[in-house]
Amino acid sequence: MRCISKRLLEDFAAHLRALGRSLGTIENYLRHVRAFMLWLDGAEASGEKTALWRDALVSRGYGPASVNGMLVALNRFYAFVGWDDCRAALLSIQRRAFRDEGRELTRAEYERLVLTAQRTGRARLALIMETICATGIHVSELRSITVEAARSGKAQIALKGKIRTILIPVGLRRKLLVYAKKNKTASGEIFLTRSGKSLGRKQIWAQMKDVCGLAGVAPTKVFPHNLRHLFARAFYRASRDIVKLADVLGHSSIETTRIYLVTTGAEHARVLNTLRLVT
Repeated sequence: MRCISKRLLEDFAAHLRALGRSLGTIENYLRHVRAFMLWLDGAEASGEKTALWRDALVSRGYGPASVNGMLVALNRFYAFVGWDDCRAALLSIQRRAFRDEGRELTRAEYERLVLTAQRTGRARLALIMETICATGIHVSELRSITVEAARSGKAQIALKGKIRTILIPVGLRRKLLVYAKKNKTASGEIFLTRSGKSLGRKQIWAQMKDVCGLAGVAPTKVFPHNLRHLFARAFYRASRDIVKLADVLGHSSIETTRIYLVTTGAEHARVLNTLRLVT
């Protein structure tokens, strides 16, 4: 019987960890596979069932990109367990010419978030946001920001079997070392919980949501990965080098980097207006 079980999910998680997938990626994959398992309600998996689930997600209002993200997770699970005939085709999506402005975090909004976190006594959160935005790292890579890295100005990031070196700006290095000294952290990770554990993505996300209202920033724009997007746009505007940006972000494909650089609808409209093609 092709029934998704807790044991299969545990084995799948172990497989993803062995491949070097990030904690965030593993959590997302497992969440989507569990969602499909609940939808099946004890029935066996099949290609027909997967296609029906895909259609059900669309009818419930999920966007094409979200549906495809869920299908990718499920298809990866199928590949792991050897149920290739249960796979379903992704939705066809035309490459976007511009980004949804309702999800675009601007520099001014980012600065308000940081300032609000500082003013409300959330110094750690403010510095975390600055660290992600000034280096372009994933939130799961914060554990690589150590006292040693702050001193040297370089951090070694290991992800998906690849190791890349990111540079830490001088101003950020100073802030990190001051914060570490204040918290009596002589070595190792700088951002830790009171019990000495690494901060999780969900914790940081929840803390950012807590300050967004006070900062006057829409919740739809406030999540850790958007800080990485802001870094990418700022870096590209300064360098105009997409290949270098791909290296900094750790992308193996320029196409992935291009997604980060899609402009908003408002910017797209301004470009169209400058063409002066209406007489």
